[in-house]
Amino acid sequence: MTHTRIYVPRDAAALSVGAQEVAEAIAAEAARRGTAVEIVRNGTRGLLWLEPLVEVVTAGGRIGYGPVQAGEVPSLFEAGFLEGKPHALHLGPVEEIPYFKNQERLTFARVGITDPRSLKDYLEHDGYKGLRAALALAPEKIVAQVTDSGLRGRGGAAFPAGIKWKTVLGVQAPQKYIVCNADEGDSGTYSDRMVMEGDPFVLIEGMTIAGLATGATRGFIYLRWEYPDAKVALEAAIAAATEAGYLGADVLGSKRAFTLEVRMGAGAYICGEETSLLESLEGKRGQVRFKPPLPAIQGLFGQPTVINNVITFASVPIIMDKGAEHYKNYGVGRSRGTLPIQLTGNIRHGGLIEKAFGVTLRQLLYDYGGGSLSGRPIRAVQVGGPLGAYMPESQFDTPLDYEAFAAIGAMVGHGGIVVFDDSVDMAAQARYAMEFCAVESCGKCTPCRIGSTRGMEVIDRLLAGENSPRQEKLLRDLCDTMLYGSLCALGGLTPYPVVSALNHFPEDFAKPRTARAV
Repeated sequence: MTHTRIYVPRDAAALSVGAQEVAEAIAAEAARRGTAVEIVRNGTRGLLWLEPLVEVVTAGGRIGYGPVQAGEVPSLFEAGFLEGKPHALHLGPVEEIPYFKNQERLTFARVGITDPRSLKDYLEHDGYKGLRAALALAPEKIVAQVTDSGLRGRGGAAFPAGIKWKTVLGVQAPQKYIVCNADEGDSGTYSDRMVMEGDPFVLIEGMTIAGLATGATRGFIYLRWEYPDAKVALEAAIAAATEAGYLGADVLGSKRAFTLEVRMGAGAYICGEETSLLESLEGKRGQVRFKPPLPAIQGLFGQPTVINNVITFASVPIIMDKGAEHYKNYGVGRSRGTLPIQLTGNIRHGGLIEKAFGVTLRQLLYDYGGGSLSGRPIRAVQVGGPLGAYMPESQFDTPLDYEAFAAIGAMVGHGGIVVFDDSVDMAAQARYAMEFCAVESCGKCTPCRIGSTRGMEVIDRLLAGENSPRQEKLLRDLCDTMLYGSLCALGGLTPYPVVSALNHFPEDFAKPRTARAV
């Protein structure tokens, strides 16, 4: 009997809007009609406003329908959706939807296409080609490929990955570690989660290659506790890779070992900072370490450690498979390759967009995002998480490029973009940045621990009209102290949203109001 294959995502974003109920409704309706179907649970394509997005494999390709609710399933069957026929939710071939078609999907090449927990699917879609290429090279050659590709850390700091790897390779030690920072805590970010839930093998492959390149034999994925679905997907993929010989004491018969395990965090934002993460991994309180020594020299349990985030490791397999030049051909300036951009907030078409560096904010907001969901003018966007600068409309033509953003006092960070329309109170947003820092500070250094609390108080006085010029000068001085005196980026970057709001939206600070109104 011929089975019609139907793809229904089990990504957390799709599940949150009813994908599980849709899958069950399709199975039940097919059984009621005596129709043979095969339901494959894939990752989301990233077109989040269309979730749950159901895809049916037809002679003309994969035809999409969405957003589908369980109650609409009988009408889909009635309309002949198993043959890709018209319906109110009919989207046509998913890969022809402009939002998806006009991307450069390298890291996310398989996400939404394959069954993420099937090693067979992964291998059939170019999986583990990068690892096989790496096994044929000396460690120095692997590091050289990563260095030559121009890959920089996608977690926010944008430090060249190859330099970290070369440092760890050059240190002699009885044990080395590979640690993946999967504590994705920035506002408006979910690309790490999408990879882990939608293509976990690519992360495992990237970390294994890092182990081969540096002599590390053990790896840890430090996963935020809010990602239970990612944990299930990762552990299923690790078990499958181990059983097939892609992980273990003898990786693909190379006599080189690499083992991997998942460790769950406890919800502290500060543990996204690499040294605080290491403290947590060791079972200690998540507090920032002094540097030096760098983690590449003395990291986890005092041993040399490579720490990169999910997207950084997930970018490595394609570099090893296609070559450094192939990857380097994407991007601009010193920002090479692609970046998964996450559009969130007050935006009509929120979702994930993987583009080569160089695309502008205006293109992302309007060509992809379709403008604000409210229909009102977009007044500001925050790029790079809760510590990113607020960018006004006058900066929307800035290309997505690490150096271009730094030149205007902003940062690309993890690629999260949160959109605000003209109803936003930017003074309240500035105060929120200080409050966030106060709540999430590990407490180790004074500028962050005390400065953020004093910052809230100063903003409250400023907004209450208590000698406003003096309060603004005091606030700017405090921001300078935090910027240059904090031990890590939490306190050091909190001034970015505060000062950018002061500079670009001064009128919002000039409206007298009580602290409670904030």
